Amino acid sequence: MRLKSIIVVACAVALAGCGNSRHHELIAVQAAPAPETAVGSRHAIFVATTRTQAENASVVFDSGRSPTLNFAKVDVTVPEGHQTGNIERAKDGKPGNPATDFAARDVVHYPSEQDFGQAVGVDIAQRDDRVLVFVHGYNTGFDDGVYRITQIVNDTQYPGTPVLFSWASAAKTTNYVYDNNSTTAARDDLEATLRMLAKSPAKSIDIIAHSMGNWLTMETLRQLAIAGDRDLGGKLGYVVLASPDIDVDVFKKQMKRYGKPDRPFAVLLSDDDRALKISRLIAGDKARVGDYSDAEDLASLGVTVVDLTSIKSSDRLNHAKFADNPILVQLLGDQLKVPASLASAETQGEQPIDTLGKDVGKAVGSVAEIIITTPFKVLTIGTKQ
Repeated sequence: MRLKSIIVVACAVALAGCGNSRHHELIAVQAAPAPETAVGSRHAIFVATTRTQAENASVVFDSGRSPTLNFAKVDVTVPEGHQTGNIERAKDGKPGNPATDFAARDVVHYPSEQDFGQAVGVDIAQRDDRVLVFVHGYNTGFDDGVYRITQIVNDTQYPGTPVLFSWASAAKTTNYVYDNNSTTAARDDLEATLRMLAKSPAKSIDIIAHSMGNWLTMETLRQLAIAGDRDLGGKLGYVVLASPDIDVDVFKKQMKRYGKPDRPFAVLLSDDDRALKISRLIAGDKARVGDYSDAEDLASLGVTVVDLTSIKSSDRLNHAKFADNPILVQLLGDQLKVPASLASAETQGEQPIDTLGKDVGKAVGSVAEIIITTPFKVLTIGTKQ
């Protein structure tokens, strides 16, 4: 039986690898000209990364692990014809044409944390006094992370400053162990980044993590709790864990050390997540949080569990529903528009994500359901796909 499992995993990884071999260029050497009317929006993405700077300037940061944090800002455009939930990409991982693709036009490198902190602080002061930190997942190139956070802030219309925390993923399906070790090595760096942001003018720091990035995020939150500062001096806002690639038993231990959250803390899972099925096999057939079937068990930890099993995804692995399904992006955006502290006050102590999508859920002809489980109740929301 064990041999069969190994064969299944090997075949799955090989198949995924065949479809994932591409370049990871982000900045075009010679940018394609595009009329202003072809560009739908522009976003300044701040970056804190444990990656090494790439020799190829168009790649910007590669898969190597840097002994210290590196900092940058990337300006990204989204085409006018962009469809919510999509990341329009040029073929083979090449830089995009601004008229048709997500395209990174400029990158600024900051020589020190102080310089980066000052730049981020200026941006925060000019916006909504909020920060969104996105921690990407396994098998993710630097370009992939930049484009994903751009798509999230664009489609949710997040009002604050976006910060990508990019750990050193090898961006290869065959390097699962390397990626896992890279997240572990990045724990202190993510903690340092969050503490730096907590010293900025930001009044609220929201976190969205995906896949293996959840392991890194939870380990960092655990460290903060041990240090007696689990809510970053009162600035921690929403925490959204999407498709967590974490052993359920490990997650329970992490949450026990962290304690029951005071602010909205959501786990987004899906029973048809094929990527996590593979991860489960690699991990000795141990359940992952992102495809765990006992929502009430997780909710007992003080988190809100959002079951997305019946929701469609454009991802063949059903591993990125939170960002690529237009309905879900809309619901997430509606929630993020209200700062976590205000949302908590409005709901008088209940998890504000309980109200996620109620208005959309009233749509006539609903064909799918989002099931939300809290320590207090179960809420079913209908959505029109």
